[in-house]
Amino acid sequence: MIASHVPPDHPDYLVIALAAGHEPALAPDQLHLAPSLARILVAGFWLLPAVYGHDVGVTLASLHRVRIQICGPLAIDRDGQRLDARLPGRQGRLLFTYLVVNRHRQVPRDELAEALWREPDPAAVDARLNPLLSKLRRVFGADTVDGRRSTLRLCLPEAWVDLEAAAEAIHRAESSVVQQDWARAWGPALTALFVAERGFLPGEDAPWIDEIRHHLTELRLRALECYAAAGLGLGGTELAGAVRAGRQLIRLAPLRESGYRYLMRALAAQDNLAEALGVYGQLSHCLRDQLGVSPSPATRELYEHFLAAT
Repeated sequence: MIASHVPPDHPDYLVIALAAGHEPALAPDQLHLAPSLARILVAGFWLLPAVYGHDVGVTLASLHRVRIQICGPLAIDRDGQRLDARLPGRQGRLLFTYLVVNRHRQVPRDELAEALWREPDPAAVDARLNPLLSKLRRVFGADTVDGRRSTLRLCLPEAWVDLEAAAEAIHRAESSVVQQDWARAWGPALTALFVAERGFLPGEDAPWIDEIRHHLTELRLRALECYAAAGLGLGGTELAGAVRAGRQLIRLAPLRESGYRYLMRALAAQDNLAEALGVYGQLSHCLRDQLGVSPSPATRELYEHFLAAT
């Protein structure tokens, strides 16, 4: 049961729901849950059995009044009320997202203008920014944006932000993997994974957006590695998840040997030794064709270990 993988002192690690398409996971009223999925109530929050796919939304159970999802479709929830539809159009959403990403520092007005308009006219920055900021304050409150003469800062100190939660979750997951505490690694790994899989500002293009997308790509790979490790450590029915994670790693990063090793271990744990050995052959061909090199000593050692067991 999934509850056995969520540490009792951290029931807020994971609340999973199967979303229709890419609906924001912060909107429980818009999530269409599969009726056949058995739900488990833990510490007042519904948990669903892990479903691994692109249509899985994730949010964290939280006591925060404001919850913000910037990965995937923008979603803002304050005390159960959705606020994202009240933002002033595309530029308002970009403005808010940039301020959320940089909410722990003062943002120069010129920097914010460049994030929105690439090459803004310096003389027109205030004239273009001020109406957007006024509308933002009307949505969240007059004190939400701290606007000094030349800098701005979003003042939502108690807000929960999915990107920040994912960064914290992957550190918890990796620390737990190092300690071989598989149950504690499992939930945070999935939290980070589901956030990273949602992408960032689809359809938009800017250097700062590309930087966050790159960060999410790496975060997704790290989360898959932790999830695979946790699945291997937990064993049993979680081995199938480790296999899927290994295959995903290979697909997303074919030169990253860790994915092949996790997949080999998971297949061997399922008594599929021949298939595990075949994965090594796949890696060898890939490295030889693209780089002209052989697998690393760690991967070769794992292969030889499984070969000796046949």
